[in-house]
Amino acid sequence: MGDLIITVATTGGGTPKEKQPNLPLTPREIAEAVIECYDEGASIAHIHVRDPKTGLTSHNPGLYRETMERIREKIDIVINLTTATGARIDLLNERKIFEKGRILNTAAERCEPLVLKPEMCSFDLGTINFADDIFTTPIPVGEEMGKIMLESGVKPEVEIFDAGHIDIAKRFIVKGLIKAPVHFQFCMGVTGGISASPKNLLYLAESIPPDSTWSVLGIGSAEFPMIGLGMLMGGHVRVGFEDNIYIEKGVLAKSNAQLVKKAVRMAHMLGREICTVEETREILGLKAPA
Repeated sequence: MGDLIITVATTGGGTPKEKQPNLPLTPREIAEAVIECYDEGASIAHIHVRDPKTGLTSHNPGLYRETMERIREKIDIVINLTTATGARIDLLNERKIFEKGRILNTAAERCEPLVLKPEMCSFDLGTINFADDIFTTPIPVGEEMGKIMLESGVKPEVEIFDAGHIDIAKRFIVKGLIKAPVHFQFCMGVTGGISASPKNLLYLAESIPPDSTWSVLGIGSAEFPMIGLGMLMGGHVRVGFEDNIYIEKGVLAKSNAQLVKKAVRMAHMLGREICTVEETREILGLKAPA
């Protein structure tokens, strides 16, 4: 029985192709990358899509649909779609980085991918400085998103970029907007969010409700130290080009699958067994798609 869930975030919304030439952008490329990662041990795929022409983050439902269909034609993996698109503001350049003409998407627009019935979705319920941008989810917007997720039957993965976001999550649990047990993703090392340190990860893990599950990611050079610590602490982990583009210091990774393979090797050295998709669903209380 496996006890370690590995999530792969193959693309993200911000990693530039110029910095990582192997970044998958089209639905075909993203699907192929997910399949390679599944073969190496990933059981959850966190999906962002990009405009194939510009490489910019996209909210096009057709791109999500095509990506999911290509994945599900080949493998059975838990699909986790982002609901973060349209939540970042670039004040320095005063440019709109999304397809629509306004700065921010509404709660309903951010949740549009849920009509495709993924098993999971990201739930970014807090606001922080995000490098040079602002990532924003005002509490009323988060409450509306929580209601939409409940109605859709999609399990949220609650993204924690700073300690105060746990308090918001607890408030949403009390209000019935998130069902327990909750799965948390600790996102550590973003400039403006909680720093990637052992002390901070211990604090986050001890601050969530006791019946919760959790996973950790580290940005950039913090990726492998944080997932190693997460493995030692009994949590789950995430890797991928959304978070980090290097396999070791100064060496670009050849693929997302190479990052997953390294995570699996680390897990085995630490005595953790890798979860199958079926075991992942059992741990997180998910039902396989019809």
